[in-house]
Amino acid sequence: MIDTDASLAYGIFWAAYAVAFVVFFYMMKSLFRLLPFYGLRTLLLAALVVLLLTPVESAELANWWIPAWLFAGYELILGDAAAAGRAIFNFSIAAIVMLLVWILDLVRYRLVRK
Repeated sequence: MIDTDASLAYGIFWAAYAVAFVVFFYMMKSLFRLLPFYGLRTLLLAALVVLLLTPVESAELANWWIPAWLFAGYELILGDAAAAGRAIFNFSIAAIVMLLVWILDLVRYRLVRK
């Protein structure tokens, strides 16, 4: 069982991570404005969301979630490909969902521009 200090640190981490992601996302969005195609800009932003916001559940503690890129990188460095495979599976699911959202956004963009 986790004590209250660890739970508070967990909450603070996710709050700081969310704020940092929002700041980073808007910085990248302004940088991607230089790209000429709407589809390319939104695809890169969708890939950024999948890469940074996909979680994976901790193998050590139930109901504790870790950013998948951090978990996969750590487990690959340690040589545990099976554990890293869980994070890659989560990346795959998130990428499929985000691809659907991206395609629907392109359809919306095409219909609005006509």
